[in-house]
Amino acid sequence: MTQDKNMFMNDQAVGAIMLALQKSLMEQSDIVPTLKEFKFRFSKDGLMIMNPPIIKFDEDFEEKNNIDGFDVAGNQPE
Repeated sequence: MTQDKNMFMNDQAVGAIMLALQKSLMEQSDIVPTLKEFKFRFSKDGLMIMNPPIIKFDEDFEEKNNIDGFDVAGNQPE
């Protein structure tokens, strides 16, 4: 008898996927290549994405939208 083990994404992984979706919408690009490049690792909290996408804004965008720098990906593993 085989024992199936379910895996679940932790909050960081869900955030990384949502960030990938947002980035693809902003850039009007295909999300599939980004998803295929994800590197996963299992942790005690669940499945993590080791290379979440990064969205960079220029200063004009930050000033126009009253953004003073923020970390959308949260703490990343080393």
